[in-house]
Amino acid sequence: MAPLVPGRLRAVLFDAGNTLVRMNYGAIAGHLQERGHAVLVDAVEEAELRARVRLDADLARGVSTEGRTAQDLYLVYLLDGLGITDAREIEAAADFRRVYNAPAGLFNVADPGALRAIRRVKAAGLVAGVVSNSNGSARALLDGAGLGAALDFVIDSAVVGVEKPDPRIFRLGLEQARVPAEAAFYVGDLYSVDVVGARSAGLDAVLLDPRGYWGPRDCPLARGLEDAVRLCLGG
Repeated sequence: MAPLVPGRLRAVLFDAGNTLVRMNYGAIAGHLQERGHAVLVDAVEEAELRARVRLDADLARGVSTEGRTAQDLYLVYLLDGLGITDAREIEAAADFRRVYNAPAGLFNVADPGALRAIRRVKAAGLVAGVVSNSNGSARALLDGAGLGAALDFVIDSAVVGVEKPDPRIFRLGLEQARVPAEAAFYVGDLYSVDVVGARSAGLDAVLLDPRGYWGPRDCPLARGLEDAVRLCLGG
């Protein structure tokens, strides 16, 4: 990452799912408990954090985050992290996922640091927007999580017809923010989609890595959103 030039930064763009809004770990734990699995919410969170790293290898080969293949693999990896590998349990969890809170799905809990992070960006006089792969529900999801009003804009891949890591969706974000690529940072949770995609459009990027599961990466790593914003602001 090139060092920031004082006064250069004008916008911070965020991913939505697993960035500003979290997967509903409690809902997943509840479903599994009803199926007879002694699973705690914290264990679901840890399994998900590891699952996203495993999924990234598939995404690097061109699998779409919004496609059935990625969603199925993601679920299998998460359940595997909990020691659940039975095909019947995987299918039951897939059925639960498909009907839960449709169409927005499981990503409906605001990250505890999300609103503070957005407000810090705004307090610094910067644009705060979202560029997200989604199914058309990103705006409603963020509004429901109490974050929408704090954001300047939301770009949803299903609405604009192009998804990350395609650089075009990041350029749409830059157009909305009215800033050049060198004046913006992107914050996301997947290396192959968020970091690689943002860089392909000329943006610097910060990768969220709450537990250090990503290992060495050629980009800044942040433990949480407030840490990510601090890195963007040059702290």
